[in-house]
Amino acid sequence: MGDVGHASRPHNPGDARPADPATALTLRLTFEPADNRRLSHLCGPLDEHLRTVESALGVRLARRGEALAIDGPAAACRKAETVLRALYSRAGRPIGPQVLQAALAEARGEAASADGDGASDDLVLRTRRADLIGRTPRQVQYLRQMLTSDITFGIGPAGTGKTFLAVACAVDALERQGVQRIVLTRPAVEAGERLGFLPGDLAQKVDPYLRPLYDALYDLMGFDRVTKAFERGQLEIAPLAFMRGRTLNNAFVILDEAQNTTREQMKMFLTRMGFGSRCVVTGDVSQIDLPGGVPSGLVEAARVLDRVQGIAFTHFTAADVVRHPLVARIVEAYDAAREAT
Repeated sequence: MGDVGHASRPHNPGDARPADPATALTLRLTFEPADNRRLSHLCGPLDEHLRTVESALGVRLARRGEALAIDGPAAACRKAETVLRALYSRAGRPIGPQVLQAALAEARGEAASADGDGASDDLVLRTRRADLIGRTPRQVQYLRQMLTSDITFGIGPAGTGKTFLAVACAVDALERQGVQRIVLTRPAVEAGERLGFLPGDLAQKVDPYLRPLYDALYDLMGFDRVTKAFERGQLEIAPLAFMRGRTLNNAFVILDEAQNTTREQMKMFLTRMGFGSRCVVTGDVSQIDLPGGVPSGLVEAARVLDRVQGIAFTHFTAADVVRHPLVARIVEAYDAAREAT
């Protein structure tokens, strides 16, 4: 970006939601300690971060020298101020899109947190990611459920952290010696394609289906520790078909992409649970890849098990998406189209 003292880009009236004059507010925001480098990182290349905050929170932002002016509805202005101050404190280095979206997700969830979901400050997980916390009230709820319930269902659209947070809780349980091993599984169902014959041994054939689980493990434990954990038998990844007939004691078991299980597979999986074990089931019922006419085991489980004691459900929405902001808008558009038909 250019000199941080320059004025922000001209604002198109359609860029942000119009403010109600009765509740409109203008805030002048300055940062301590004053640091042009931090301010540059906060604003982003060509003020890209400021435009993202404007679009997400419905406010107008303008730079004037070393200060920012925030215009819009009072509640939105205060949220924007909170986000910008939080980001400035982390702006010693360039701010990436993930950090920005996480801060915006937290801001959008503040009102819901006040209704009783609580903060995640006391939820400290032992993983390689020291900053891993719930970014939205539903993510905080999901974490609490996984730490306290024997079986937890996380159901919702892509990008809401269902799988990543589940793996984080599993790693935490292993680190604290709450379980002896982690078992990760998912159905080997192709996403609308027919891949045909795949060369290689069994592990090489199923690896493409399980890659998201490997990625989460590498991020949370590091490649070397993951390799050693596999050698010691503390980590196991397998297709769902291999679960039949087993009893999983003292294990943290995660079933990912559960929307692609059949009724029989879901019942089979849930009855594998042994003593000292915890189970997490994740899935997105809007992305079912089963053949036409085959009902999803996840959809049925959400209906049948909703009131069973010891089983907890978290239903995520587009508001919980912590990815590129366009992902949330895509999810909302598809949801609206599905409701219309």
